[in-house]
Amino acid sequence: MATRTIENSPLVYARIGGALYLVIILFGLFAEGFVTNKLLVSGDAAATARNILAAPGLWRLSVAGNVLVVVCAVPLLWIEYLLLRPVSKSLVLLAVLFNLVSLGVEAISKVFLLLVLPTLESAQYAQAFGARQVPMLANFSLKAHDISFDIALVFFGFTCLVNGYLIFKSGYLPKVVGILMQVAGGCYLVACFATLFAPALAGVLLPGILLPCLVGESAFCLWLLVKGVDTVKWQAKTSQSAPRLAVAG
Repeated sequence: MATRTIENSPLVYARIGGALYLVIILFGLFAEGFVTNKLLVSGDAAATARNILAAPGLWRLSVAGNVLVVVCAVPLLWIEYLLLRPVSKSLVLLAVLFNLVSLGVEAISKVFLLLVLPTLESAQYAQAFGARQVPMLANFSLKAHDISFDIALVFFGFTCLVNGYLIFKSGYLPKVVGILMQVAGGCYLVACFATLFAPALAGVLLPGILLPCLVGESAFCLWLLVKGVDTVKWQAKTSQSAPRLAVAG
């Protein structure tokens, strides 16, 4: 049986990438959207603690979804590298570096989420710090997650900018998708830098500034899943880049 490679089966790789991206988007919306809005109360650690303790199963599902987002993003990174490598090997490696840093920081951020429920349920913490202080400890973990996640999204914003340029220049993926991905990257950078260093500005911009991010990533996801790549233009681009890749490799 013939072995499938990116060179002879780009559509298969593209659709696997699209499916992974869809899982990431859905899990992210569930964990960072639905559950966050349902359980977390801004500025009220005690109310947040009560909500999480009242729905521990939902909280665990949310944390699991957050972790699976990172897990699915690793093979997606590899597929994006393979799909965009014919455009520019140096730029696609830059995108991979940005994405690796982003995923590393994001993976660490999930450790803080994993600490929240055990902290709230711990009798030892309640005895040592007092029952009223335990929600503050859990809230500290939530804040640490938010800060580290924003730092991860800064690097992901740069990833989107580079990948968007590569998509735009590829010829076998739509230019409009590349533009939307670059807009998404720019919005991530503005939103995260504002959140980290200008909270008052972030209060004005969020959550509206994240809508282009959802549009851009969803467009790329759905195009990979439904259309894949233009195989004729893919083969032409691959043939053109093959000598350069051989020399570089």
